[in-house]
Amino acid sequence: DTWREKVRFGIGVLYPPVISSIMAPKSEKKGRSALKEVVTREYTIHLHKYIHGIGFKRRAPRAIKAIKKFAEKQMKTTDVRIDTKLNKAVWANGIRNVPFRIRVRCHRKRNDDEDSAHKFYTLVTHVAVESFKGLETKTVDSED
Repeated sequence: DTWREKVRFGIGVLYPPVISSIMAPKSEKKGRSALKEVVTREYTIHLHKYIHGIGFKRRAPRAIKAIKKFAEKQMKTTDVRIDTKLNKAVWANGIRNVPFRIRVRCHRKRNDDEDSAHKFYTLVTHVAVESFKGLETKTVDSED
């Protein structure tokens, strides 16, 4: 069997041995992991797309879950905490009329609780803006 027959019939190797031996070895990454840093970023979350098609009595709770899921994905922490002012901003128009967009600030912080399994947690707070036009994700210099 030649490698071309193997590739043709879907058996074994995808690259010929000549190419794989020429390829450069993988170098190890230098520097610190992004997860090991305490960082603060501002995001605009388009809530409307997360609650589209959701029944009226489940819209605000689903929006809170969507914010948590978004922060978990962006900040790479499983422990996400929602600030009370952000919760009030989502619920301001009632359970049915959730704002289409919301601007949030996500702080990845060190967990001071020793018995916690996670090193970091994310605190999500509300940022009041007049208009969402032209806003982009930005890294905020940490005040604390």
